[in-house]
Amino acid sequence: MTEVAYAQAMDERSGRRRWRVRPWMLVLPAILFLLALMVFPVTDLLSLSFTRKGSFSLYHYQRILDRDIYWRVLGITLQFAAWTTVLAVLFSYPLAYLTSISRANTRTRLMFWLLLPFWTSFLVRTFAWIALLGRNGLFNQWFQAMGLSEAPAELLYNFTSVMIGMLHAMMPLCVITLLSVLDNIDGNLSRAAMTLGAKPGSTFWRIYFPLSLPGVAAGGLLVFISSLGFFITPALLGSPQTIMLPQLIIQQVQELLNWPFAGALAVLLFIAVMVVFVLYDRVFGLSTLAGGEARQRPGKRGVLARLGNLLLAGLGRVSDGLVTCMRPLAGKGLEKRRRPVGRIILWAISLMILTFLVAPAFVMVPLSFTQGTVLDWPPQGFSWQWYQQYLHSPQWLSATWRSIKVATLTAALSMVLGTLAAFGLQRGLKRGNAWVLAFLLSPLIVPRIIVSVALFYLFSRLSLTGSTLGLVLGHTILAIPYVVVSVMAVLKNYDHRYDQAAWNLGASRLKTLRYVTLPLLRGGLVAAFLFAFVTSFDELTLSLFISGGMQSTLPKQMWDSAILQVNPLLAAVSTLLLLLIACILWVAGKLANRDQAKR
Repeated sequence: MTEVAYAQAMDERSGRRRWRVRPWMLVLPAILFLLALMVFPVTDLLSLSFTRKGSFSLYHYQRILDRDIYWRVLGITLQFAAWTTVLAVLFSYPLAYLTSISRANTRTRLMFWLLLPFWTSFLVRTFAWIALLGRNGLFNQWFQAMGLSEAPAELLYNFTSVMIGMLHAMMPLCVITLLSVLDNIDGNLSRAAMTLGAKPGSTFWRIYFPLSLPGVAAGGLLVFISSLGFFITPALLGSPQTIMLPQLIIQQVQELLNWPFAGALAVLLFIAVMVVFVLYDRVFGLSTLAGGEARQRPGKRGVLARLGNLLLAGLGRVSDGLVTCMRPLAGKGLEKRRRPVGRIILWAISLMILTFLVAPAFVMVPLSFTQGTVLDWPPQGFSWQWYQQYLHSPQWLSATWRSIKVATLTAALSMVLGTLAAFGLQRGLKRGNAWVLAFLLSPLIVPRIIVSVALFYLFSRLSLTGSTLGLVLGHTILAIPYVVVSVMAVLKNYDHRYDQAAWNLGASRLKTLRYVTLPLLRGGLVAAFLFAFVTSFDELTLSLFISGGMQSTLPKQMWDSAILQVNPLLAAVSTLLLLLIACILWVAGKLANRDQAKR
């Protein structure tokens, strides 16, 4: 008997005919919030592209069609997004697979080091690559020391540097999305295949990998869409030859105040996103974005399916042959300890990938103590001057405190809306569940640059630009999906018999919620609050438009400073942010472990 049916039966048996909260009532506040502050502004912005001087016109689209530069920029944007997606999926899969099959303690450690770059500011990671790839950066120092280059190589401000930065920024998102699907794959299927005589390589490619394809598609979808709307890395690591469509949109709004043409460019971006999103829904279904099962489509197996099976069979044979060749090199000691060669190779690849994700941000730590005025490697001497400059700067401290204030209010509001929605989805909402979940996750799907420009256009008419309320409302849009997913994951493992026992003993639903449900879920809820806090604290795109010139947030202050010069002061602030994220992840992990121990 489901929880809702059980509660109904208890109410009827005790003669209580009281008003009951329906699941759709819990989801409704979040839906109305997103309709008012995301759907309406975005629709309003896009509709501007069809007007000129107050009347309907296709002038702005004709302008796009007549000038090759906009099509070249769109091509560059799609090229960066496609390459980032392919490489992110390719390199993320081994790390996600290792994490999903590891024991609890190992998984916890891997998740900490994986979530650290995921929640670390995009700005911090981009600054790290500037320090690594610069003319006096760490890589050029290595190349010259090893005799590979006599003069500093031009590693920055080109296609390669932008690709490295975007790949580094997007891979944690891809790994986490993959994990949501890999965790639901039944390991008994692979073990059964090996019991019947299949080799490990063939088992993986013929059994496990096809079941993981929805995760591959979901990770690729989110990376592709996020890459389409990304502008931080191209702006700081790229050149005029690598400009992307979001940068043109920002230019039209901030420099030219040409809202209709900015709307037309946003329509191009939106169409590209919707085409990919619709294709994904038709093939896999929306529920896979939150770790659900892929859509099952009956039908005959076509030529592509047969070719796919042949390819997977070939990859399985190649993998088995590679493991056989590597076994003598692994040594007898490892065989005695029952460490398969395939697992050793997987660990080696995964550790290299994890190093790529984690190490760059830590480069900022020694650079923050330099006595020099630029981010050169190695650091010049030792000094606390940049931390002192930060602590004695009213401008930097004001931006920090404002970010903390906005992040706290955002986390509180998103927790109310997101938690109610998660309870409604997890505890009884059946009709349209997948579509409601997709709508609640839509802030992750719609390019952030479009939402930011649309809110800026709306808030400028409501006098909310530069206000704390405007920032909180905007940041809440982006934080709701993380709260919904986090709370739904906690509820998925919650034993509803505790609630049923409380009802059986005469407790009302409100008292059950207050004294039973929430205390048992406290750790997971606090972790969701912290994730929402970090989402707001690190947000730059929205803040760039609606924070106002006089009262900027910390990410916007860092951006404004980076436009002038990337100096060691930014390294000091980046180090403090890295420490903050590490502490929050440690606390969230402790709370999650304590919740599991309670249950």
